[in-house]
Parts: sequence; C-alpha cells; structure tokens
Amino acid sequence: MTQLAEAENTSTPLNRQTIRAAQSSKLTQYGRAFVGLFRRDLHVLRRELFPFIIRVCMNPLLFLFVFTYVIPHMNAGAAMNPTASMAGNAFSTVLLPGLMAVAIMFSGIAAVALPLAQEFGITREIDDRVMCPLPVPFVAIEKICFSAVQSVIAACIVYPLAYYVPATHPTTHVSSWPFLILIVALASLTAGALGLTIGTSVKPQQIGLIFGVVVIPITFLGCVYYPWAALTHIRWLQVGVLINPIVYMSEGLRASLTPTLPHMNPYIIVGMLLVSLCFLTTLGIRGFLRRVIG
Repeated sequence: MTQLAEAENTSTPLNRQTIRAAQSSKLTQYGRAFVGLFRRDLHVLRRELFPFIIRVCMNPLLFLFVFTYVIPHMNAGAAMNPTASMAGNAFSTVLLPGLMAVAIMFSGIAAVALPLAQEFGITREIDDRVMCPLPVPFVAIEKICFSAVQSVIAACIVYPLAYYVPATHPTTHVSSWPFLILIVALASLTAGALGLTIGTSVKPQQIGLIFGVVVIPITFLGCVYYPWAALTHIRWLQVGVLINPIVYMSEGLRASLTPTLPHMNPYIIVGMLLVSLCFLTTLGIRGFLRRVIG
C-alpha cells in the first residue's frame, strides 16, 4: 500500500515537474564541474605552453630536416634512404600525414598517461580530482577530451613544419573539410583513450618503459613513413598491422590531405577509428575506476 501511495504521489504533475527540475539541476552541476576541470587543465597547459611546443616539434622537425632536407642535398642521397627512393619526389607528401598522426598520438598519450603516473603516485593527487561533484567515469572522459585538444594543437603545429621544411614541398589537396575535421577529431580522441588505457594499466614507475616497448613499435608499424598499400608484398605484416589504431590515423589523414596517394577506403577508416575509440575508452575507464576506487 505504501508503494502504491508513493507511485501515486510521483505520478502527479507537480511531482513530475519537481523530479525533472532536480534532474536538470544535477545535470547542470555535472556540466559545471566538467567545465571546471577542463578550465583547470587549460590553465596548467597555458603555464607549460613552451615545453609543450618543444615536445611536439622536436621529433618531427629533426626527422624532416634530416630525411627530407639534408639527405636529398647529398650526393647519392636517395640511396641512403630507401623509402625516399621508393617514393621519389613524393616522399615529403607521404610523410606529412604520417607525421601529423605521430604528433596526434604522442600528444594524446603524453597528455594522459604521464600526468596519471604522477597522480597515481605516492601523493595520490588523483583523489583531489575525483572529489569534484562529477561521476568518476566522467573524470576520465574529461582527460580524454582535454588530451584531444592538445592533439589537435599538435597537428596544427606539425603541418607547417612538414610543409615548409622539406626540400621538395608536399602536394596537398583537401577535397572534403568535414572529412578532415572528422578524422582529426576521431584520431585525437582515440589517442587520448590510448593514453588513458596505458596510464591506468601500468605502474607509475614503469610508464617510461611503456614508451619504449609499446609506443615506439606501434609508431614504426603504424604506416607513418609509408602507405599501407605499400605493404602488399609483405602480406602477413599488412594484415597484422590492422590491429594498430595509428594505421587508421595515418591513412585517414592521407585520404583527407593527400588523396592522390594510395590509401584505405574512407568508410573503413572512420569505422575502425570509431571501434578503436569505443574499445580503448571502455578499457581506460575500467582501469581508471579500478585504480581510483580499488
């Protein structure tokens, strides 16, 4: 009888309006807490902007300078760089989307995994973050979203480097800006989810080892320095690298920025980036809950 009475009370228009108002208030509170965390991270990034730019620029700048400027000016330079010899004058065009994908991936991982190693350390700084009025999974999602912003900035920084540093400028043509924006957004979010998965799966003192054992291999096997179609004669490797999400980042940027080069089907690229994003986000949030609550 008591339950029936409560049901009748909640079914009145006044009570339904009260419940909706309470739910709306809670969503507003969550939204403000999410924005507050985002603004806090943005403030920290603004204070560390110069180290961030150095971290993003150094690796692609040196790679471009040596392989697309110094070596082409040497006698028999092409023989010293077999990949460039294969691609000819289009080597810089092959590299541009690949280096943007590397910048997106490194920034996404560094923006999440490295801070988590400190926050999960002895000081347990993560406890301060999860005390905000926001469900714990959304604290992890905020980290992914903020790392995506850093990845987009990194891609925007690397593009002019990859265009102007090579002795032969790459040939780019954007036929669909919405597709390019979609690829950059999905790649950035996937990189952040990968960083969350790594940061919550290993001990803080082992995070440096992970960069050498996991991040570097998936970069070299991520079709960064060559199109995926060029692996036709190594069929087992061409199939094996399909589990690597960086392959779809590189191929997606190749399809949107340098469509004259061979690349995967755009629908397959978008679909696999979505699958990678959902899979890595689920793994990352589970690991985050285990490390925070457990």
